[in-house]
Amino acid sequence: MGVGNGLKERLARRAAQEVEENTVVNLGIGIPSLVPDYLPGGFPVLFQSENGIIGIGEAPGKGREDPALCNAGGYPVTMVKGGAFTDSAVAFAMIRRGLIDLTILGSLQVSGKGDLANWIIPGKKVPGMGGATELAACARRVIVVMTHTDKFGGPKILGECTLPLTARECVSMIITDQAVFRFENGEMVLKEIFKPFTIEDIRSSTEAEFSVDPHMLFVEG
Repeated sequence: MGVGNGLKERLARRAAQEVEENTVVNLGIGIPSLVPDYLPGGFPVLFQSENGIIGIGEAPGKGREDPALCNAGGYPVTMVKGGAFTDSAVAFAMIRRGLIDLTILGSLQVSGKGDLANWIIPGKKVPGMGGATELAACARRVIVVMTHTDKFGGPKILGECTLPLTARECVSMIITDQAVFRFENGEMVLKEIFKPFTIEDIRSSTEAEFSVDPHMLFVEG
């Protein structure tokens, strides 16, 4: 079962709350690419893309797409005032040099230690890992946005990832359709639950061990 538009918007809106002023942010394809739509106009942040754009704006309105301007996933984007273009070599040099303050990525699995597995499904034809390996290893903060369970209802937050790893112990935060976790001192901590889910629901759909923040919030979905 695919991710509905309402759920995509909710996850992107919640992820947008983690974007800080005056930072450089890289967005993965899919839901993360919607994040700029949920920031106020003129918000001082630079969105960077592996294909050489620095200064991505909100998605263009229908019929206003520029066929020569797209993000790394091939989707049309706009540019903010002062934005710039580079080649891919410079774009990846920025990433590898550690100049990305935050990357927001989708994922297939995350382990309870913060390991990330987001680039291949065994037996399926996929385009490859893209820039995820460099981003996961070098960005100062890595936030994962994904559904809490897979299409069969199985957990995607596991004790150990069963898919090939993109990077080890790199994830700092997970935002799902059910809950928000942060990794603090090597421990996964439940920070928020989206109503109508309960702590019992989260425990039953999460294989990895986690603690519950004493100030955990129940948030309207």
